[in-house]
Amino acid sequence: MWRRVLLVALALTLAGNGLHMLFAPQHWYLSLDSVAHTGPFNGHFVRDIGCAYLAAAAGIAIAAWRVTWMVPGLITALAFVGPHAALHLWELGSGRHLTQHLGLVDLVGIFGPPLLVILILLSPRRWHRAREV
Repeated sequence: MWRRVLLVALALTLAGNGLHMLFAPQHWYLSLDSVAHTGPFNGHFVRDIGCAYLAAAAGIAIAAWRVTWMVPGLITALAFVGPHAALHLWELGSGRHLTQHLGLVDLVGIFGPPLLVILILLSPRRWHRAREV
């Protein structure tokens, strides 16, 4: 049950972020202090990434909805959130993104989703088909 609650919360969070990026890209860009340090505003680029967040949210929502689709749904989501977090780690390690611009929102929003997805993928599954609704 905890997996499903966590997945629904994560899907809603990623979908909310994706919708914000898609429909209010400049507001999204200006609302996060650390984003401005990555380069000038590009509305098309922000919307593109918003679409990726929506796709990841859809994969996670599918995983929450049907237990038998959990692994494919989470792997679909991990296809974006994993490399996205890895890119940020690489940028931090190479000095391209300074740690002074890394805030709590970045830590939770960038590194949290792939860590949660991996945690759920690796957690023992004790569900039975009869519990699936």
